[in-house]
Amino acid sequence: MTRPLQLGRISYVNMAPLFERLETSATEVTGVPTDLNAKLCSGELDLAPISSIEWARHAGQLLLLPRLCVSSEGAVDSIQIVSKKPAEHIRTLAATPESATSTVLARILLPHAQHVPFEGDADARLLIGDAALRSTFDDPTPHYDLGRLWQERTGLPMVYAVFATPAPPRAGVVELENALLESHRAARAEPEDLAREASARHGYPAGFLARYFEKLRYRFEARERAGLMAFLELACEVGELESVPDLQFLEVDAQPLLAGSDAQ
Repeated sequence: MTRPLQLGRISYVNMAPLFERLETSATEVTGVPTDLNAKLCSGELDLAPISSIEWARHAGQLLLLPRLCVSSEGAVDSIQIVSKKPAEHIRTLAATPESATSTVLARILLPHAQHVPFEGDADARLLIGDAALRSTFDDPTPHYDLGRLWQERTGLPMVYAVFATPAPPRAGVVELENALLESHRAARAEPEDLAREASARHGYPAGFLARYFEKLRYRFEARERAGLMAFLELACEVGELESVPDLQFLEVDAQPLLAGSDAQ
């Protein structure tokens, strides 16, 4: 019997706009970004979001899905540096082990900060995902949003994750991308319902989630691709990447479902 497609899902609330209305026979495998990165690169997953920097490091064995990513145009809320010191005075940063892209982004934006183990003492802490969102509620310490700092530096969107499949792709991957796009379209058509359902599942106020979801972008179009390339070029400059790979895409015949005002 053919194994069902294995679909990775980041275990943070930021996946709700893509997965909340998903209809598929694929098996969902949840995990933090670094877990999914490893499983996709080892072939355990057939399609998954992967940290942008990890895709670049393994671009020779992966094909990009041409219509999906996770990005923001400015503040994202769920990637935060928490510090009593001004950002320019941070010299040690305790970085979460859950994310690869955010760690590299912090090296780019705070080049003078030495990274130390997350459990150690440091001037600042890098939080991502639900931990970052909770921190904005629970911790009065100043927070620095890396999506906002990136836009201030480059004027471009920041692409935190891309969606990819091992090459050669298994049959059904294109249809699975289509299902994710349709799920996103359906969720965006009912934003209040999406926020309420995600609130019940994850525990955040529905109004907060509605505003958070509006900051997230899932299209992978010209500006997002330019932002990704800028990030990878700067990753090379700080020694986190040997070279910038070409964008090799999965061939898709269907027209993009993310368009116009519904393309967030």
